[in-house]
Amino acid sequence: MEGAAPLPADTQPAPLIGITSAASLCTGAFPVPIGAKIVAGVAVAYALSPIDLIPDFIPVLGYFDDLILVPTGLWLAIRLVPPALMTEFRSRAETLDQLPSSRTAAIAVVIIWIAVMAAILWAFWPVPAY
Repeated sequence: MEGAAPLPADTQPAPLIGITSAASLCTGAFPVPIGAKIVAGVAVAYALSPIDLIPDFIPVLGYFDDLILVPTGLWLAIRLVPPALMTEFRSRAETLDQLPSSRTAAIAVVIIWIAVMAAILWAFWPVPAY
């Protein structure tokens, strides 16, 4: 039985940091479709967020989101961006000296997590019976 055919050059696996950097670059680019920007923004924010959907200390399930959700979100973001643009973003990401950072994005992630926690607290807070 012969081995599988090699992947095309534009679909070769790349380090997660490079893919994350390329996806973050496409969130601010003008010619990228809005759906791709949203998916890429959510995937990058979740990948870089210190807060997980499922905490890592929960056995097996704790790493589920890191192993499944982040790569799936980044894969979807890459598929939604036109291939020529994604090639440009990957080459720009390789030349970066440091990872892109955004104070606004960090504040937005913190606000979203606070809002989610407040909604959960509000939903499950016991209401006194009068």
